[in-house]
Amino acid sequence: MTEIPEHLLKRAAAARDKAGADAAADAAPDADGGASAEPAPAASESESRIPAHLLERSRAAKASAGGAGAEPESSGGGGVAVAEKVGAVVAAPPTADSVPVGAGPGGNTQRLLTVVKSGSIQSVKATPVDKVHTWPHLLAAEFVASLACLAFVFVFSIFVNAPLLQLANPNQTPNPSKAPWYFLGLQELLTMFHPMIAGVTIPGVGIIVLIFAPYIDKNPSIRPEDRKFATSLMTIHLMFWAVLVIIGSFFRGPSFLFTLPWKDGLFFEL
Repeated sequence: MTEIPEHLLKRAAAARDKAGADAAADAAPDADGGASAEPAPAASESESRIPAHLLERSRAAKASAGGAGAEPESSGGGGVAVAEKVGAVVAAPPTADSVPVGAGPGGNTQRLLTVVKSGSIQSVKATPVDKVHTWPHLLAAEFVASLACLAFVFVFSIFVNAPLLQLANPNQTPNPSKAPWYFLGLQELLTMFHPMIAGVTIPGVGIIVLIFAPYIDKNPSIRPEDRKFATSLMTIHLMFWAVLVIIGSFFRGPSFLFTLPWKDGLFFEL
């Protein structure tokens, strides 16, 4: 809600005090017990808060309607009622079918209080946006995160040795011979399809689909329930690759044949 400027509150309070004083002076009885018949002096043009161009328009309207002191005709003539000073209520003509100038819904007249400049109460707050530049906001955060991960791995490697095996024997090939766990998905595909399909076609199609996914789904929302296409695509990709890695790690025994880990043992090493 917009706050009213303090100078307008002071001006309104002064106007109410002045109106109350004028009303008290008009209602005060004379010395002989009768009410004073002299009207209150009209406010000068310099004291009026109506701009000069509005006063000139008012005088022109009264002149065009038949003179400043002419009364509106009761035979249906269009009299024009105009406010002459601040606080004056525009009176409706005595005719039944005519509507006064400035009348609102139902013929209600309006009162001109003051003219306020738009700049005094106009909001100057900037409109918030939900986008920031990649540099420095995103890249700076990613750079700090990478330094933190590097420092953690460096300190961790000082106190914990890597789980390496003994030196390789060229005269003895381990059985089963498995790739690192992050490549076991590809090794598992090689047991099911031709090397061209398992090593090139399927991974290439998956990468291309992930590249074009942002151009297919252009929904700007960041709420998961509004991004069903993107969520489904990424879930299928992760589950497909996770299942292949799990099978290659725990369900492949000697000669890379399918086995049950709870029956024949676990053939998995980091």
